[in-house]
Amino acid sequence: MKYCGPDVYLRPMSSDFKGLCNLSVGKGSVIPKGSTFYCTEASLSIGERVVFGPNPTIITGDHRINVVGKFILDSHDKLPENDAPVCIEDDVWAGANVVILKGVTVGRGSVIAAGAVVTKSCPPYSIMGGVPARVIKFRFSVDEILEHEAKLYPESKRFSLEELIKWRGK
Repeated sequence: MKYCGPDVYLRPMSSDFKGLCNLSVGKGSVIPKGSTFYCTEASLSIGERVVFGPNPTIITGDHRINVVGKFILDSHDKLPENDAPVCIEDDVWAGANVVILKGVTVGRGSVIAAGAVVTKSCPPYSIMGGVPARVIKFRFSVDEILEHEAKLYPESKRFSLEELIKWRGK
């Protein structure tokens, strides 16, 4: 692995990991049985105190599908846009059977509903669900997030009021 923090709970014997040299997991995170993490040329970064339900799938790349005269299966020459990093920020809970695809950032404090397919980045403290996943609601009001972060994070790591308002589109 690229990095594995302390107190990580990992079930490698019942999971499928490819490209471990591009995988980083922060302290106190839980990687359950049945995990499928495919790190292609792009990295997968899992923050601190992240928890997954059973059978999560995260894939940082896909196949090239635009080569005329070749079957998709036979197109082995990738382009840079075929791979993109995935970042799961701190304090995320992803439910059972989630799928998170290339180029996605799951914002700090977010919840991903069971069975969701995440194809676009999620703002901090959002609750995402569906296929494709979309913001259903937010865990906390802006004032509650400011209070929550004051209890958990040093001032240098806290979101500003302006950042939180921008992410919510208000």
